[in-house]
Amino acid sequence: MTTNENVSEQGTGTGTGTGTGTRTGELAGKRALVTGGSRGIGAAIVRQLLEAGAEVLTTARSATSTVPEGATFVEADVRTRGGAEALAAAAQETLGGVDILVHNVGGARPHKGALAIPDEEWQDALDLNFLASVRLDSLLAPGMRERRSGAIVHVSSAAVPTVAPPFLHYTTAKAALDNYSRGLAAELAPFGIRVNTVSPGRTATPGGEATREQWALLNSGPGQDTTAPPLGRDGEPDDIAHAVLFLMTGRAGWLTGSNLVVDGGEFPRG
Repeated sequence: MTTNENVSEQGTGTGTGTGTGTRTGELAGKRALVTGGSRGIGAAIVRQLLEAGAEVLTTARSATSTVPEGATFVEADVRTRGGAEALAAAAQETLGGVDILVHNVGGARPHKGALAIPDEEWQDALDLNFLASVRLDSLLAPGMRERRSGAIVHVSSAAVPTVAPPFLHYTTAKAALDNYSRGLAAELAPFGIRVNTVSPGRTATPGGEATREQWALLNSGPGQDTTAPPLGRDGEPDDIAHAVLFLMTGRAGWLTGSNLVVDGGEFPRG
């Protein structure tokens, strides 16, 4: 198993390019909120949404974070209900509502094994990787339901089917997110709201590299696969952002409840 995330915004770094290849103005007039958009995959998502014409509000836990030019930033810790409520209020004040919601925050640090993961880190993994999405959806999806339109993407992980004990708190939380996403998609579909999941594999970000180095230093239990995915390289943040952007456009208008795995073939699925 590999992981592309660190403890905050799904890794760091900007990848090798920012071009989206999308039609100019494809999302013009749309209001988007992206959590964890100051770096790595999140920043790539923000850039691509901006290039497609959307108005974008993004977040990070640190007030010193920088975001792609053109995006509005608000400091927020979505691990708590209070943080989610503050962010939802900021989105309403800044954007007047949300048409597009991307939950990108996530991550965890490895431990020697499942039984070595402290209780507080189990809770933190659930709050960051699962409950943050549940809470923010509950605050913002009702507005979409009233307008009978909207798109939500939860960023999960291609590693969910694996059972590597050092990251069991992380993959367990993401597995819950996957199941929740399918259920929410079924509930909101009659209101014209699409809910989908993007599951990245190993992605080339400094944060992801730091996490893999931490795992290597533990040197216990099933190890991570350090070989390149079948497509011959690690993913770049823009690879993941392309998938997220696709799900936000009319080209994915008949997709809901889907999980788009973007991993270069790293985790074959039967």
